[in-house]
Amino acid sequence: MSEPASEARVKDIHVAVAVIVRDGRVLIARRPDHVHQGGLLEFPGGKVEPGESVQAALVREIAEETGLHVPAASLQPVIGIRHDYGDKRVFLDVWETRAAEGEARGCEGQPVEWLAPEQLQDEDFPAANRPIIRALRLPCQLAITGDASDPDQALERLLAGLEAARPPLVVLRAPAMSLEAYVELAAKALPVCEKAGVALIVHGGPEVFHARPGARGLHLPWREAAGLSARPVPKHVWLGVSCHNRQEIDHATTIGADYVTLGPVQPTESHPGAPTLGWPAFTDLVSESALPVFALGGLSASDLKEARERGGQGIAGIRFWWPQS
Repeated sequence: MSEPASEARVKDIHVAVAVIVRDGRVLIARRPDHVHQGGLLEFPGGKVEPGESVQAALVREIAEETGLHVPAASLQPVIGIRHDYGDKRVFLDVWETRAAEGEARGCEGQPVEWLAPEQLQDEDFPAANRPIIRALRLPCQLAITGDASDPDQALERLLAGLEAARPPLVVLRAPAMSLEAYVELAAKALPVCEKAGVALIVHGGPEVFHARPGARGLHLPWREAAGLSARPVPKHVWLGVSCHNRQEIDHATTIGADYVTLGPVQPTESHPGAPTLGWPAFTDLVSESALPVFALGGLSASDLKEARERGGQGIAGIRFWWPQS
């Protein structure tokens, strides 16, 4: 049976996208008014030609659009995004470089400028670009607090961890505590993190976030995310979800999450003998995700390179920063 005409006309387009970073700022261009989604901001890049590698496409597109020279070996994967516009399906293959040489200019007449990641606003970009903004603002290591028996003990260990590692983003996880004890802990942890310049994300259901004003976001365990149909927190704070398979990642996307953790990738001491994803399955799931994905479970700082090379945002966990009892 032949394919319906409406489906046959849908094109799949592989687009290489460049995140060019210099002195903490990202090179951004404005789309010409006469093209699709004209007037919006965009990252440099373009279609990958048949037989061309994505790295070769990026080197070519960056030179043609901005006049910059980029060594192919300097390109590192950031995120892959699939977006369906109805009349076409686009795969944005996003790579980062910090080694661009030369002075940037709009070689095709487009305005270009260097912007800090926090200056990038969703409404200024095509919808498909928005996960890239999330990926640029998120760190590559998501610190999660370890077990503690009470708020005072947890706070003491948090102080030690912050002193040793200073992670930019911390998920305050304490599943063994009652809601009352957890809210007490969060109240004490917030000023400590603010003083250290660390953003604190609370962990649990939406009621935890609303009970503790000042938190920089909410991380939902899957059991909490499963019952939601919409984003439960404002857009200006982080929303993360713990996921274990493709269906859960899809649901996290539907409710407006900014990132997910995915695992366990490797065996963990806390759950010996439990099934694990392994790196190949992690890679496959990341390739289908429209959100930044942190690898989780049995990982250390030495696994960061592996996670990044497999398309992940980085690693999430306890061992690489939390002081052992």
